[in-house]
Amino acid sequence: MNKLKADPVGKAILDYSKSRKPADIIVHSDLCEDDIIPVEVLFRSYKDMPDLEKKALSLCKGDVLDVGAGAGVHASWLKKEGFNVAVLDASQGVSNYLEQQNFNVISIDFLSAPTHKKYETILMMMNGIGIAGKLSNLNEFLLKVKSLLNPGGQLLFDSSDVKYLYEDEDGSLLVDLNAEYYGNFKFQMEYKNEIGEWFDWLYVDYDTIHKFAQKINAKSERIMEFDNHYLARITF
Repeated sequence: MNKLKADPVGKAILDYSKSRKPADIIVHSDLCEDDIIPVEVLFRSYKDMPDLEKKALSLCKGDVLDVGAGAGVHASWLKKEGFNVAVLDASQGVSNYLEQQNFNVISIDFLSAPTHKKYETILMMMNGIGIAGKLSNLNEFLLKVKSLLNPGGQLLFDSSDVKYLYEDEDGSLLVDLNAEYYGNFKFQMEYKNEIGEWFDWLYVDYDTIHKFAQKINAKSERIMEFDNHYLARITF
């Protein structure tokens, strides 16, 4: 692991893979209170996945690129089902773990991913589309997705409309009018003695990403929705 750059998620995954001892990743945010991710959740089995994730897996076709693969739970299931799966994750610790699990690993930032290999499906679970960072990056992000897909290929992703975080008791919205978009967040991960750098993360409502897809002549559809969380597909 690169010791010069903190890698809390990578360290957490490597630790748990060896010890199987429950631990928490602390998620700091610039807009809401701290949250936690139990590391063991990143190692969940298929039966413990929410219905939304199971539905996404059932829609995969052809060669699959699992972006932000984490501990590889989705990729593992797809591999067992006979899919040809590659995994992409910018975390060196995560990449090291996935290599130990004999995955084809691309250890790089998504926007830098090589485009000589094309896929039929790009999978981004656990709000993986958040790696777009900001709404202003979304067009470039979707064009990058398109460059990695064969014609007719699909992006399967989930995200949330976080408007509810800004709703007052009377139903009015307390949104910063100077902010670009209410779904632009900044996060920082902490695990034991590892504290990562702050990074941008996007939560995008479906109507907004539908408009962005239309601009690049892609077709979007909302597959499932639960409360403010949804699964969608964009076909290129």
